[in-house]
Amino acid sequence: MKTTIATRVPAGSFFDLGRKDPDLIHLREEGAESALPFVLMERLVKSGTPYAEHARSLRSDNVSVAGVSFDWLDSELPGEIADEINLADYEIIEHTDERREALTRALDRLSLVHPEGFARMREFVRGLLWVGLKSGVRTSSLTSSSDPALPYVIVFSEKARHHIPPNTVSEQPSSLFLAENLLHEGTHQSISFHILQNQVFADGYSSQTSPKIEIAWRAAQGVARNQFWEIDRAFHATCVYNQLLRFRQTELNRDDLTPNERASLQSAYDEGLPAVRYLMRELELLRQHFSPHGAELLADLRHQTDQL
Repeated sequence: MKTTIATRVPAGSFFDLGRKDPDLIHLREEGAESALPFVLMERLVKSGTPYAEHARSLRSDNVSVAGVSFDWLDSELPGEIADEINLADYEIIEHTDERREALTRALDRLSLVHPEGFARMREFVRGLLWVGLKSGVRTSSLTSSSDPALPYVIVFSEKARHHIPPNTVSEQPSSLFLAENLLHEGTHQSISFHILQNQVFADGYSSQTSPKIEIAWRAAQGVARNQFWEIDRAFHATCVYNQLLRFRQTELNRDDLTPNERASLQSAYDEGLPAVRYLMRELELLRQHFSPHGAELLADLRHQTDQL
C-alpha cells in the first residue's frame, strides 16, 4: 500500500539539513546544529528576519532514544521567533529531571511499540519546545502545535500529558498521551513537507478562498476559525487522524495500559473514528480542488480510513 504522506527527506532537497548550503554549512561548522531549522524558516517566511541568528541564543539539551537525538530547546524564546509562530503568550519551561524522564519515556514508547511513527519523528523532527503560558496570561493553553513556517520543530505543553485531542482529558498524566501528541505534530510536519514539495491541490487553490468544511465537534469553542476548516486544514487533519487512530488501536491491543489509559484511549478512538470518516467524505465531495497527485492521495486516504 502506498503511503499517504512523505516518510523520507530526499538528499539534496530544500529540507535536507545536511546539504551543501553556505548558511547550513556555517552553522554546522560552528556546532550550532539546533539552529539549522531556522535557516529554512528564513527562506519560507521571507520577512528578512534572521531567525537562525536569533535561534543561536537558544541552548539545547540532547535527548537520545534508540540512537536518535533530539534537541530539547532551552532558555528564553526570542520574541522574533515567538511572534512568527504564535507563541508570544508562551515561554520555555524549566528543564527538570522529571520532565526529561517523561519525554524520554514517551519517545521510547514510540520507538518500541510504534516503529513507523518513531521513524516519522526521526525524519521530520529535530527540535522540541516544551512551553507554558507566561505569568498573567489568561487563556487556555495549547496541547501541542507545529507551524509549517518552522520545519523540524514541534511545540507542546504539560497539557500534552493529559489531553488527547479533540476532547479526551485525563486528570492523571501519562507518557502514552505525550507520545501521541509528539507523533501528532511529527505527522503534521511530514504533511507540510509533502505539500511544499509536491502539488497536492489544484492550480489556483488558496486557503483564503477555499470552501469551508463545518466541524461540528469544535462548535463549543466559539471561534469561527475552529468551526469551519479550509480544505488544506481538513486534509492535514484527516492524515493525522489516520495515524493517531492506528496508534490508539495498537495501544488498546496491549496489556500494559493502566485502567485510566485504556479508558482514555478508548474514548479518544471512539470519538476519532466518526470524525475521520466525516472528514474523508467531505474531502471527497471537494476532490475538484485537488491536483491529480492529490486525488491519488485522497484515494489512498480512503483505503486507510476503510481499514480502521
